[in-house]
Amino acid sequence: MSLASAEPMMTVNQQAERTLELLRASDALLEGHFLLSSGRHAGRYIQCARLLQYPERAAEACSMLAARIRETAAFDVVVGPAMGAVTMGYELARAMGTRGLFAERVQGGFALRRGFEIQPGERVLVAEDVVTTGKSVKEVLVMLTEMGVTDMAVASLVNRSGVDNPFADFGENGVPYFSLVPLDVPNWSADECPLCTDDSQGPAIKPGSRPGL
Repeated sequence: MSLASAEPMMTVNQQAERTLELLRASDALLEGHFLLSSGRHAGRYIQCARLLQYPERAAEACSMLAARIRETAAFDVVVGPAMGAVTMGYELARAMGTRGLFAERVQGGFALRRGFEIQPGERVLVAEDVVTTGKSVKEVLVMLTEMGVTDMAVASLVNRSGVDNPFADFGENGVPYFSLVPLDVPNWSADECPLCTDDSQGPAIKPGSRPGL
């Protein structure tokens, strides 16, 4: 199958399969021994930045996600937490036909800088490439809540959280969540990690700490 623009009216399963194809074509599904930000270990890691480095593939993936979202909701602005979701947020905003902003860490939390503003009543979609614990996204949701935003949702290419909606318990009524593909990545605490006792594996590497990761 070529890497041309996604065909309209793809089913949920077709979108998931196509997303996996794009990830594999971009060498974005990594195998090894990884130290996750939670401190747990895993034998697989999704590095979506490798997909997003290709504008055509990024546009196709975000177009599929935008089509999924537009089936049930509409938004006025997309916000992604820097740095990882800057490209993702921009491409999703392009596909949604909205403004695309990014939030930056300031004194331990997230804030809008560079003259970015969200107007009263605007519907906001928070973008992330991969959702695992959802920690950064929840911090952005807190920022938006404090700004008075009441209509918001979250969207990601990959859902690695292990649940259908990791934001169902945010706030009083939860926040809707959209994703293209769920991926089950087994992970273990450091003292239970089978890879640590496998002589063919090296020590756990934090993704990004070694060239190429």
